[in-house]
Amino acid sequence: MLKINNLNAKIENKSILNGFSLDIKPGEVHAIMGPNGSGKSTLANILSGKNGYVVNGKLIYEGKNLQDLPIEERAQKGIFLAFQYPLEIPGVNTNVFLRTSLNSVRKARGEKELDTLSFLKLVKEKSSELGIDEKFLSRQLNVGFSGGEKKKNEILQMKILQPKLAILDETDSGLDIDALRIVADGVNSYKNKDNAFLIITHYQRLLDYIKPDFIHVLSKGKIVKTGNAELGVELEKSGYANFIYIFLSFLFSPPENPTFN
Repeated sequence: MLKINNLNAKIENKSILNGFSLDIKPGEVHAIMGPNGSGKSTLANILSGKNGYVVNGKLIYEGKNLQDLPIEERAQKGIFLAFQYPLEIPGVNTNVFLRTSLNSVRKARGEKELDTLSFLKLVKEKSSELGIDEKFLSRQLNVGFSGGEKKKNEILQMKILQPKLAILDETDSGLDIDALRIVADGVNSYKNKDNAFLIITHYQRLLDYIKPDFIHVLSKGKIVKTGNAELGVELEKSGYANFIYIFLSFLFSPPENPTFN
């Protein structure tokens, strides 16, 4: 689905990603973990098409060069980004925004646009699954919403738009345990063999509810270790600085007589 090879990214002459490579297949859940400034959100921004970065390397999405696709076309082709800090958009009704977004995607796919009644039935079903009060959908987009309500709204958008690749950029930040579970349940209910997830997070707690197939540790713009779900638990215990120090020390100064089981 997504192949990233030797991706390098700069902004204002500052290198952020350095030789980043990743391969995501349909049905997989990948998590990117790392300290602040390691390049996690930069990766999400580049995949979604945010301007301002000088990028080189290969970004192939479903056989096409992702860098050739503008933001709106990336969304139409199934790339979705749930923001760490969802924007408030005064004057834009949440229901109108959702319906316009959905019909834009459906039109690009060659599907018939949903009429008002069909859309309202769909949004009622999906919002109920996330415990979202319908009255919020008649309000201005994210205006006056709490942090948890904004994050639930992001997951609602995902479930309505049905992307192929969903990127969650620190969706767990600022959530209490109840909201975290609701968001995780929303993600888990959408997972299937045809879509994929890239979860960007600082903490293990989200991964207690959404079990990843792979966890990648990012440091200074490069993946320094990849493992299964247990790697997140290990990171939680040791902390990033200690874990990366120990790992890199072993990598460049291995023991004289290593033993392998």
